[in-house]
Amino acid sequence: MFKRDVLPIRDLILRNLREQGLETPLLQKRLVEAWPTVAGPLIERYTLNTYIQNQTLVVHLSSPALRAELSMRRREFVTRLNEYVGNQVIADIRFC
Repeated sequence: MFKRDVLPIRDLILRNLREQGLETPLLQKRLVEAWPTVAGPLIERYTLNTYIQNQTLVVHLSSPALRAELSMRRREFVTRLNEYVGNQVIADIRFC
């Protein structure tokens, strides 16, 4: 009898995405979409735009006071967002 190399479908899909160079853009998209969930509804209300540039999540906010407060907590948000996605996607957050 021979042993079959059985892998979960999730692992096969992730390996295929990695081989085609699509894993990082997919993780970046998931992270940007996770911002409202991780930040919460109050912060989401003041968020105008979010995108990733050079492993930095750029968050445009409409409130200067909130911008200053969140700048002091950015390490916490980096950790929470990367944990939410399950991978190291961003290294920093910049609030504009």
